[in-house]
Amino acid sequence: MGTQQIVSWKDLGLQRYKPVWDEQERLMQLATDIKRAEFERPPAERSTQHHLLLVEHPPVYTLGKSGHIENILISEEELKAQDIDYFKINRGGDITFHGPQQLVGYPILDLEKMYTDIGRYLRNLEEVIIKTIAHYGLKGKRSAGETGVWLDPDKPGHERKICAMGVRCSRWITMHGWALNVNTDLGYFDNIIPCGIVGKQVTSIAKELGHPVDFEESKQVLLRQFAEVFEVELQPMG
Repeated sequence: MGTQQIVSWKDLGLQRYKPVWDEQERLMQLATDIKRAEFERPPAERSTQHHLLLVEHPPVYTLGKSGHIENILISEEELKAQDIDYFKINRGGDITFHGPQQLVGYPILDLEKMYTDIGRYLRNLEEVIIKTIAHYGLKGKRSAGETGVWLDPDKPGHERKICAMGVRCSRWITMHGWALNVNTDLGYFDNIIPCGIVGKQVTSIAKELGHPVDFEESKQVLLRQFAEVFEVELQPMG
């Protein structure tokens, strides 16, 4: 990979979905503008920067661009009554849920400075999560043809999704990312067909262990794994 890349990271705490989506779009646009202005320079010499945003969202359902609205099983009125936000967004994938005590990560990376391979990027994101939950004694796996991280994906009737993923990549700049269920209230998933996949369960670290875990600690575990898998140096964002 050459010189080690630096990724500026920030913990945004608990934030509603739309302002964080807007911030991702802003960072992506900034990187895209730099690429356009510096197109004659080799990718490694361009002044684009990598970012990683960690966040918790109040309850929200997001539908990817290839998603199906019928996978939301409750009405607009019920969403409002329960104070749940809903957005149709520009990532890949179908419907998913974000909520408190779910560790959401949004990498805004310039892959031209790393590798131009979106499949490899997604496998690396999965590897970060697999290593993170291994810290808690859980064996995460990939499921053929389905992005994200699962427990027992090869045991029909026992498959449990612990982390959903969906990304967007434009001019090799990434946005959106993952949602790892740590101590998440899984009841919210009853209102949707998660990721449009019928008949498979959703789980969390807390559900698997039978008790909640320290949410702040889970962030530190994940950051260590992110730095290791992507072979980058993480620096707090100013």
